[in-house]
Amino acid sequence: MMADSNELYESVLCVKSEVHVYRIPPRASNRGHRAADWKLDEPAWSGRMKITAKGNIAYIKLEDKNTGELFAQAPVDQYPGIIVEAVTDSSRYFVIRIEDGNGRHAFIGIGFADRGDSFDFNVTLQDHFKWVKQESEFAKQDASQDLGPKLDLGFKEGQTIKINIGNIKKKDPSGPVKSRPMGGGFLPPPPGVKGGAVSPPAAPQMTSAAQSTAGMLLDWGRLRPQCSTLSGLVG
Repeated sequence: MMADSNELYESVLCVKSEVHVYRIPPRASNRGHRAADWKLDEPAWSGRMKITAKGNIAYIKLEDKNTGELFAQAPVDQYPGIIVEAVTDSSRYFVIRIEDGNGRHAFIGIGFADRGDSFDFNVTLQDHFKWVKQESEFAKQDASQDLGPKLDLGFKEGQTIKINIGNIKKKDPSGPVKSRPMGGGFLPPPPGVKGGAVSPPAAPQMTSAAQSTAGMLLDWGRLRPQCSTLSGLVG
């Protein structure tokens, strides 16, 4: 719901300290107004100009320099338009339509001594109505979104979601278990060994039975040549 116009905040858009007002003759043709047809050296009034905005409407206010008393104002609902027209022969002069609030209106000429002031006057009105157009487009977009179906992204009761993560292999518990390779290097020496060197094992001691058997084998080896000689003699 749009707020009442009396409750809207009025902001100041631009202030110019010097502006001149001229009486203008009726326009003779559709070619536009010419400042050369005015009495530029005899302005009807001089004072300051203030541009304010209240909602979508811009107000051109002509005020006394010292007291701030309002001389005339022109409500502007679009720009460019019939409320504010530039003259055809200069960039410092404009024709505006003023109103008294009782339905009566009149066209007057205004002019700036400084060309930069006329540029600011023109740009201020352009920027305001550019903003009005953008606000109108945003309002239309919001209205179209409210009328359209709303997308419900919430989970319904009992609804679940399944996530599939690829390239992940599960370990097979029944598969062969690979033995871990042994680390390289030597085992540490057993306790009690100095210097880390391992001495070779001692030669085993022969028992008495083993010594007897060995002696028999040695004796048999010495007797074999004699047996060979005897066999040759016998043969």
